[in-house]
Amino acid sequence: MRRLFCQLLAVCAPALALAAEPPPVTVGVLGVMSTYGSDISGPGAVLAAQMAIDEFGGSVLGRKIALVSGDTQQKPDIAAALAAQWYDRDNVDVIVDVPNSAVALATQGVARQRGKIVMTSGAGAMVFSGKMCSPTGFQWVFDTYSLAHSTGRAVVQEGGKDWFLLYADFAFGYDLKRDATTAIEQAGGKVVDALAHPVNSNDLSSFVVRGLSSGAQILGMANSPPDNVNAIKAAHDFGADRGKTKVAVFLLQADDVHGLGLDVAQGLLVTEPFYWDLDASRRAWSKRYFEKMKMMPSAEQAGTYSSVLAYLRAVAAAGTTEGAAVAKKLHELPVDDATFHGKVMQDGRMVHDMYLFQVKTPAESKYPWDYYKLLKTVPAAEAWAPISASDCPLVVKQ
Repeated sequence: MRRLFCQLLAVCAPALALAAEPPPVTVGVLGVMSTYGSDISGPGAVLAAQMAIDEFGGSVLGRKIALVSGDTQQKPDIAAALAAQWYDRDNVDVIVDVPNSAVALATQGVARQRGKIVMTSGAGAMVFSGKMCSPTGFQWVFDTYSLAHSTGRAVVQEGGKDWFLLYADFAFGYDLKRDATTAIEQAGGKVVDALAHPVNSNDLSSFVVRGLSSGAQILGMANSPPDNVNAIKAAHDFGADRGKTKVAVFLLQADDVHGLGLDVAQGLLVTEPFYWDLDASRRAWSKRYFEKMKMMPSAEQAGTYSSVLAYLRAVAAAGTTEGAAVAKKLHELPVDDATFHGKVMQDGRMVHDMYLFQVKTPAESKYPWDYYKLLKTVPAAEAWAPISASDCPLVVKQ
């Protein structure tokens, strides 16, 4: 009997040990994997999240850290369904990346109902951290105010007084146009005209021509990929980079410049929250990323890395993965990593410096991915809306 008991124990012990192992802390990268936008989200965001997990050590609170990913296809209904499945069935603790404002809002609605954390690196609509803010929702990389005010104010200060705004005919475009107009006028400039264009239009030539013929010093593009890329190509075809009108793009990332090529993108004025070659820490991290991805990281991918690392630090500090407790620590802890340095506001915005760049000419570029020259660093206090102006119902006004 003793021999039989020992044999049974030897067989069962591994199973018993496995059953006692606590479930992992699971990070879900909800991105764009198969359609336009996958270069600045997609597999690169998954890699960035894994880099954060590896840097943290692969476990937290004595639990392994797992990673799952999914494709929103840029559709809010698909994102919401996948988020619900992850939270309810697959025990996902936090959802990150989440590009596209409509997708992010749908995901945040699912997360709010369940008290779960969602951290977007690719949604810019002010409403995410405004009227529809959530106690467990975080807007990590940019919003329309930070893009518009960083670009508008800085360009006016550099002498670009008169603007023509070309904006996309949907919520993000209207928000960006509104915020840009305010920033330009506050800085002493003026918007001589503005024109809305259809979303996802293959030919924006007539809209660009109207802007270039307006007499404005600056053609401001308040839209997002692929529309801004198509508009930039049209502006190049009509000689914007060789004429008197400069083109300022409120939302563009280095990966977009890579796709356009410097022949087309040269001279563009661009506001970015992150650039791989900005300083030593970003450069070192980006080169590690490049070794595996063979592309330099976008601001969104860098933001995914930063948000995952911040989440894991908050979990460790809270001693739990419970959403409200982790959110509290995310608000309390500074953000300080290889890619971003900032702090989280009451409404869930992670505020940090922004940077106004000009895209280099082919002759100015000295090595691969050498695309930007820095014109101005915009401090966080100037780039982001003050918390006193927030319409998030969670904000306690002083």
